[in-house]
Amino acid sequence: MRFGDVPLAQAEGAILAHSQAVGDGQLRKGMVLGAAEIEALRDAGHDRVTVARLDPADCDENAAARLLGAAITGARDCGLRAGAAGTGRVNIYATGPGVLSLDVERIEAANRINPMITLATLPPHSPLSEGRMVATVKIISYGVALDDARRAAALLEGALLRAAPRLRRAGLIVTEMRPGAEPSRLTVKGRAAVEARLSALGVALTECRLTAHASAPIARALSDMGGELALILTASATSDPADVAPEAVRLAGGRVDRFGMPVDPGNLLFLGEQGGRPVIGLPGCVRAPTLNGADWVLERIVCGIEVGDAQIAQMGVGGLLKEGPQRPHPRERRT
Repeated sequence: MRFGDVPLAQAEGAILAHSQAVGDGQLRKGMVLGAAEIEALRDAGHDRVTVARLDPADCDENAAARLLGAAITGARDCGLRAGAAGTGRVNIYATGPGVLSLDVERIEAANRINPMITLATLPPHSPLSEGRMVATVKIISYGVALDDARRAAALLEGALLRAAPRLRRAGLIVTEMRPGAEPSRLTVKGRAAVEARLSALGVALTECRLTAHASAPIARALSDMGGELALILTASATSDPADVAPEAVRLAGGRVDRFGMPVDPGNLLFLGEQGGRPVIGLPGCVRAPTLNGADWVLERIVCGIEVGDAQIAQMGVGGLLKEGPQRPHPRERRT
């Protein structure tokens, strides 16, 4: 592509690089200049203009953006769709709930081909919903070499996917220190917050059982409860792998694979298995809508993404999350 200042006599058929005021109107940048536009510029007192002109091996910005958008969303089961092209941009949107899965190496390689060809995405494992923007393709210049656009498109085929929810039914156990006829305020708040998180993922909370804060009743509830995923929210924080809730999972014939995570808020999560389904011991911070480590674990498990020791350990980088104002023990106590 050639770019620069030229006499008006040489500008017809070129792309206007900068918007220009003419008469009572304006010629907008990016338009192809025809005879009428050249005359309008001349009448406005211009004798030169800055333009871009594509070479035979180039494609224009919108064609290149469409090419990349089609490559990203071309797979039938990718769970993404491309918007319309304009000013060299195509936005990529999720077609439903899930988690964003990225091939980072291929995306980085595509972004190295030509600085004028760019793809910006949400971070890996970002939660998705219908219509959420996942990525944007932007061709910075008015045109790029078609070969470069094709190479970038080839790299981006299948590099972005929406991992859709695989689990559809979950059960929740909530403990109370003094179980009575009416659930406590914390119980009601906790159930509502967990149900909202599940609903955002397209998962139904099919059962919610209240129990005393002791291993035996939790174990009985866990054994009797259905669902493809079991969640436990205790009235008092789980502070050790041998605490009440982890012991209940073992008592119900399950196992605990991980206690604690390097994400704050969310440190006191535990993860295990019982009856062939995952069990998540939820930290108390899930009672608030603020993002916490349990969100990352819940979203990935629901969407069939592996979560184990290695994956949880990796969450520490970037795991210092915003504190909610209601946190009982803030990181910093101001005096």
